[in-house]
Amino acid sequence: MIFQKTITLLITHLLAGTLGIALGIYLLPILTAPTAPTPSEVSHLSTQAQYSGEFRKDLAGSDFLHWGEGKVSISPTKITLMGKLAPDPDYKLYLSPRFVETETEFNQENTNMVLVGNVKTFNNFVVNVPQNIDIAKYDTVIVWCESFGQFITSAKYQ
Repeated sequence: MIFQKTITLLITHLLAGTLGIALGIYLLPILTAPTAPTPSEVSHLSTQAQYSGEFRKDLAGSDFLHWGEGKVSISPTKITLMGKLAPDPDYKLYLSPRFVETETEFNQENTNMVLVGNVKTFNNFVVNVPQNIDIAKYDTVIVWCESFGQFITSAKYQ
């Protein structure tokens, strides 16, 4: 009887600890995210865009935990999103010369992509484009979770 009780306590405590860690991984990025740009800020910056595209939840590589939706606008100096991303800890924004919508396609095309910068907010974002990147050489913007090697979303803009 004591052995059975000990095993039960061990299993329930391990499950509770695992659930706590999983919730922490999911919630920590939300709790530590900086203040997102306001819709008016994003709208103002997107008026200077040369290109635009749409992040959609229904891409082949997206799922209920990894998705993005909204209008993405691309200018030589800024990339903005008026929309939402699923929270995750380590988002990177890439430009690609070819449309990709899965983790496998991302990994195959990765050597031809350029890293633009970090995405730190989940409701709207503004990412500065480094001066050495020519946005006209690419046609797709991608959000990728670097920590977990997970495709989040992409949008073709030309």
